Formats: sequence, structure tokens, C-alpha cells
Amino acid sequence: MLSAGEWSEQRLGYRFRDPALLDAALTHRSAGRANYERLEFLGDAVLNFVVAVLAFHDYPQSSEGDLSRYRAALVSSHTLAAVAAELQIGEHLRLGGGELKSGGFRRGSILADSLEALFGAIYLDGGLDPARAVISRLLGLRLAQLPTAEDLKDPKTRLQEELQGRGLALPKYAVEEVAGEPHEQWFVASCEVPALGVRERGEGSSRRKAEQEAAQRVVAMLARELEQE
Repeated sequence: MLSAGEWSEQRLGYRFRDPALLDAALTHRSAGRANYERLEFLGDAVLNFVVAVLAFHDYPQSSEGDLSRYRAALVSSHTLAAVAAELQIGEHLRLGGGELKSGGFRRGSILADSLEALFGAIYLDGGLDPARAVISRLLGLRLAQLPTAEDLKDPKTRLQEELQGRGLALPKYAVEEVAGEPHEQWFVASCEVPALGVRERGEGSSRRKAEQEAAQRVVAMLARELEQE
């Protein structure tokens, strides 16, 4: 198995001058005080900046709102977790005993957070240019392959626009269940459109994600009804 330094050079294309930064970026809070949380905070800002610049240049005719959607799609936890899994970050993560037993090295949220921490660590170790190069290499192709901005609208926005187009009142959202520990909760939410007699439920690691999933199910239901008309 490659050492963390060798892995970074081969998979990220970056050689750390300060190995302690790489070690911290790969250390979960369950494994020690010197973990990736602060680096994740910094890496998130670097990532958003670099992706914003990439989107600005790649989509010269797009509006501010469309650029925001492209950026949001690219920096989402889902996308970052997929990239992290491809890089096999999980094989190099340092986790506490509990996280190891529960399969934390495969958990999407941990993989995404660690990838952001790595971006922050590269920025501190080498500056903006190396961080930009790594982010562009890992995410540039995905940016070019994104759907249209219209298709990237989040489900709650799409549902709101659909209902407004029909002259109907906005949907009602409610949190129905909350489970898990305070630092790792799971939410169940509902989305209801009383005028249409429609109500769906969604789940997620945050209230927003649960509401988005519920809204997506309502959007899909309305789309099926239109196809049948």
C-alpha cells in the first residue's frame, strides 16, 4: 500500500513540503485533536473560489443564477464524495475505533470533508496556484459534463415554479422524524401540495436534504401525471 505522501503525488499530483498538513487532512476528529476540521473550513472556501472562476470562464453566456447552480452542483457533497472515492481517500483516512467499525472510511460525508481538507492543506502548503491546478484537474471535466442550468435547479425551486405556473399555493414542508446522535442526525420530512392532494416524504442527513428529496418526489409525480394527460 502506498504511503500517504506517495498517494498524494500519484493521485492528486501534488507533493507536500509539510507532511503534517497532509496527515491532518486525512485525520478524522474521532482519531485525534489534530484533525481535518479547520482545513476543511479553509478548503471549502478555496474550492468555491476556484470552481466559481472555472464556471465563469467555461460558461461565458450564463447568468449569475446559472453560474451559481453550476458551482453548487460541482461542490456538492455528493460530487466530492464520488471524486474522493475514485481517489481512494478512504484507504488513507485515520479514524477512531467507532468510526472504523461503522465503516466511516466509506461514508460519503467523511470522504467529501476530507477532500475539502486536502484542498485547504494544499493551499497552505503551496499556495493558490497548486490548489487551483489540483481542483481543476479533479473537477474540470465534470464541470464540462454538467446538465443545463435549468435541469440543475434544486427540486424545491422547480416545484415552486411549477406550482406558481399553475396558479397554486406554495407547498408545505414539515419535519416528521429526527433520529441519531446530535453530530450525525437523520431527518424525515414531508412535502405537501394541498390543492392537488399530493404528499410525499423524503430522508436525508439534514432537514434541507430531506425536504429536497420529498420535493423531488412530488416533482416526479407531477411529471408523470402530465405525461398521462
